[in-house]
Amino acid sequence: MQTLKLGFEERNLTMTSEAEKLAQYWRSRLSAECSEQSEASRESIICWLIGNDSTQFEILNLYEQNIAKQAMEYRYRILAKRYLGQSKERAYRNLMTRLGSLVTLRNKIQTWISLSRDRQRSVLDVLQEVVQELLQSDTYVQKQMAFISELTTDRKLQNALLFASVEEYCLRPVRNQPLLVYRFVNYLRRTQRGGLTQVPSTDNVRLVSEEVLTEDNDNPVNLLDSQAVTEYLEAQDREDQQALRQEVKQEFEHYLLENIGLEAVEWLRLYLQGKSQDAIAKKLNKPINEVYRLREKISYHAVRVFALKGKPELVDSWLSISLGENNLGLTQNQLGILLEQLTAIQRQILELRKAGDPIEAVAQQLKLKTHQVMGEWTKIFLLAQSLRT
Repeated sequence: MQTLKLGFEERNLTMTSEAEKLAQYWRSRLSAECSEQSEASRESIICWLIGNDSTQFEILNLYEQNIAKQAMEYRYRILAKRYLGQSKERAYRNLMTRLGSLVTLRNKIQTWISLSRDRQRSVLDVLQEVVQELLQSDTYVQKQMAFISELTTDRKLQNALLFASVEEYCLRPVRNQPLLVYRFVNYLRRTQRGGLTQVPSTDNVRLVSEEVLTEDNDNPVNLLDSQAVTEYLEAQDREDQQALRQEVKQEFEHYLLENIGLEAVEWLRLYLQGKSQDAIAKKLNKPINEVYRLREKISYHAVRVFALKGKPELVDSWLSISLGENNLGLTQNQLGILLEQLTAIQRQILELRKAGDPIEAVAQQLKLKTHQVMGEWTKIFLLAQSLRT
């Protein structure tokens, strides 16, 4: 049989027919969705998704295979959304934020803190200790760490795969509660700082489940229910977009207050409420021509300053127009048109920016001044904006 190239070849694992089909599917998908990752990294991700025993797919029935495929989809979703391509510090913060959002766990930790002698500790402090203990002593996590170290030597990718594995493991439902809740109870038992009901040591705990926990509550979603999974993922995307929109709004209001004034903030709030310029003029008690001038001023600052220099990463994430992940929000045809309209120096800037180089580094490499590179990058950004609209 053929071996899965790169990652599987290095580990010398023979592929079963079912595993080959899965690998081919994920290879095609990652090539489209993770084009910024190297081929070796994509193959390592495929190895991680399929697992260290590809023969397992041959002995599963159709029902079990569907569970396994849904579980792979779920793990990939976790990896792509919170960890892939992120720095170690950002990925760790994302993990803590996700685990800290579990209502049951947070309530148990807060109860324990209120009953303990050390009431100055935060939920995050305790959660970090529990996760650290998990990384150091849990058998499953230890095996995952060893497995991931065999897949790739890229430290950034290793961290991403590990954090995704830890999140998926911690959220597995056991008796309708996240597994991490029981790890917290075990942590209390070992540190002898009890006060909460302990899990009976004689009970067996089922660790493998086809269910996963949603982010906003502790009710599990069955992985076999494709409609429920789809609705959950769509709801998750809407929540993320709403959160990003609110964050952009707050940051832009702060920017306008510092750089233009309170009237600009009031105009923005009224505009986002769907008010017309006439209605805004009456509300602000200003002539309509002054309101139009204010609108033009705010628009200039929004596009040419805030989106490009102030909070570019935040705006790019909200609008899905990041260069690395979304090609400035352009389709392949639009991207081709953009490249045709760019000068030689602008193409070089675009390539270096896509590689992740900041403006200052691009200026050094091209032997230009920072403001010159920023000027050319602004032209590229505005041209992309015109193509999108």
